[in-house]
Amino acid sequence: MSQSAARSNDPLIHHWMPFTANKQFHEAPRIIARAEGVHYWNTSGEKLLDAVSGLYTTPAGHGRREIREAVSRQLEELDYAPPFQYGVPGAFRLAHELAQMLPAGLNRVFFAGGGSEAVESALKVAIQYHRVRGQGQRQRFVGRARGYHGVNFAGWSVGGMVKNRDAFGLGLPGVSHMRHTHIEANRFTMGQGEHGGIDLADDLQRMIDLYGADTIAACIVEPIAGSTGILVPPQGYLERLRAICDKHGILLIFDEVICGFGRTGHAFAADAFGVTPDMMTMAKAITNGNIPMAAIAVREDIQQTILDAAGPDAIEFFHGYTYSGHPVACAAALATLKIYRDDDLFGRAAALAPKFLERIAGMRDLSMVIDTRGYGLLGAVDLAADGTPGKRGFAILRKAFEHGLVLRVTGDTVIFSPMFITTEDQLDEMFDGLRAVLKTV
Repeated sequence: MSQSAARSNDPLIHHWMPFTANKQFHEAPRIIARAEGVHYWNTSGEKLLDAVSGLYTTPAGHGRREIREAVSRQLEELDYAPPFQYGVPGAFRLAHELAQMLPAGLNRVFFAGGGSEAVESALKVAIQYHRVRGQGQRQRFVGRARGYHGVNFAGWSVGGMVKNRDAFGLGLPGVSHMRHTHIEANRFTMGQGEHGGIDLADDLQRMIDLYGADTIAACIVEPIAGSTGILVPPQGYLERLRAICDKHGILLIFDEVICGFGRTGHAFAADAFGVTPDMMTMAKAITNGNIPMAAIAVREDIQQTILDAAGPDAIEFFHGYTYSGHPVACAAALATLKIYRDDDLFGRAAALAPKFLERIAGMRDLSMVIDTRGYGLLGAVDLAADGTPGKRGFAILRKAFEHGLVLRVTGDTVIFSPMFITTEDQLDEMFDGLRAVLKTV
C-alpha cells in the first residue's frame, strides 16, 4: 500500500497548503484556531503573539467588531451581484473614498480579488493604454530582481524571486529585470541607505538603451520589497525611476500590496517617499485581512484614454473577475477605512515606528546576525546560513511557534511587520522571544 493510501484518512492530508513544506507540516502541524487583538491561539488554547499582522494584512488587529458587523449587515442586504454590466453601491462608495486617500491624479479604481490579480490588471491596463495611443509595440515590462508581484503568470514573470519562478517555465516574453536594492554598502541601515540609489535606478536606462524606450510599456516595483526580506530603496532611487519613466513615456507602477494603508506611517509608500506612480496596486490591509480584496489605482487620464478609444456602447476593457467589487468585500473595506481614520492608526504607526526600528537595529549584537534594516513598521533581520540556505530560518519559524510567536521567514531572514495597535511591551515580547529562539537553533 502506498504511503498516501495508508494516510488517506489523515484529516490533514487533503489540504494542499500554499507556500508550505507540506510533508513537514503533517508531522508537526502549526494550526491557528482563534484570534483577537494582537494575538492568535492554537488548537491547544495556547496564546501566540502575532508579529507580522497576519500576512501584512491586519494592522488594525484581529476580531474587529466594526468590520464583523458591517459584513453581517451587508450579507442581510445583498450577498452578491454580477460585476459585469451591473454595479453595487458599496463599490462606488469605496472607490470614492480611496480616491480621496490616494496621491493626486490616481483617482480611477478597478477592483480585484487579491494582489496577484491586481498586478495582472495593472499590466493589462499598461498594454492597452499604449495600444490605443498608437504605440502597440510597447509590450515589454521591466521588473526587479527579488521583487514579488504575486503568483499569476504575469506576476511571477515581472517578479524576481527565484523559487517562485524556476518550477514554472519561461514566463511572459519580453520581461527584463533590474538589480535589487540590497547592497553591502547599506547594511545595518534603518531607513533609506545613502549608497547606490542612482546607479541602481539607472538599470532602467540600461534596459532602454538595449531594447529601445518605445518597446517598454511599464516598469513595476515595490517601493519597499516586502516578501523577499524588506529591501528599502536607497536615497534617490524611486525619484530617479520616476524621472526616467517620464522622459521616455514609460508607465511606473508601484506594487503597494504590502506597503499600503499605513505601513510606512503614511497612507501609501508613494506619500512617504514623495514619488507618485502612474498606477498602484493594493490589497491585504484594504479589508484588514477579513475578506480577500484588491484594488488598482490608475491615473485618470490613462483610464480616460482607454474609454475614449472605444466606440459607443462598447466595452472598453475586456478584463475583470467574478468577485471584482464584491459587495461584502466592499463593506469590509469601508469599515476598515473608517477604523483607520477614527483610531488615527496611520499616526499610531508613525509614532510606533522609531521604537520598532530601534529594536530591529538592536539585534545587531548577536553574532549570527549579518544585517538589520527597516522602514516604518517593516523590519528584517538577516541571519548567517547554517549550512544549507534556509535551514536556520525554517527552524526559527517552527521554534517560534512553539515559543508563542508567529513570524514571517524567507530564507534565513526573519521579517517583522507588527500591528499598528502593538504596544512597546509587546514589541519587547517579540524581540525577547526571537532572542530566546535563536539560542536554540
